[in-house]
Amino acid sequence: MKTNLNLLLLALFLILATSCSKENVEDTELGNIIIPEAKTIEIEIMELINAYRIENGLNALSNHGLIKSQTYSHSDYMAETDNISHLNFYSRKNFLVNNAGANIVTENVAYGYSSAETVVNAWINSEGHRINMLGDYTNFDVSAEQNDEGKWYFTNIFMKN
Repeated sequence: MKTNLNLLLLALFLILATSCSKENVEDTELGNIIIPEAKTIEIEIMELINAYRIENGLNALSNHGLIKSQTYSHSDYMAETDNISHLNFYSRKNFLVNNAGANIVTENVAYGYSSAETVVNAWINSEGHRINMLGDYTNFDVSAEQNDEGKWYFTNIFMKN
């Protein structure tokens, strides 16, 4: 019984120690890659996108750490500069082609929405964004970052290997 309690306490400690960190820095042959833990709004966005894809007869997508690193850096940049853009998309795409084996990479961005549902609905109601959401992909990830005034900036990247 004491062994089970010790194992339970160790497991609880490990969960708390790892789940409270804001970001995970992975050391790879690429150097330090920042892959933040998913925020609730980001998880909700991915769940809504997958539900929409399934409703349309498509496969659900899996999240991917290297995609997350790219969405995070771009959303963080947009929040810091207060500028919505696809600036440097080809750098993000080339990173994923060279380091994650991507064959196809597309991107949706948005800002100012206050919930997962409102940003996903905006993407669904925009032809170009909707086409990206319904494409032939295997993986995706999303980042939502807030600026100092609390305005959200979103980057969503889709990838196919």
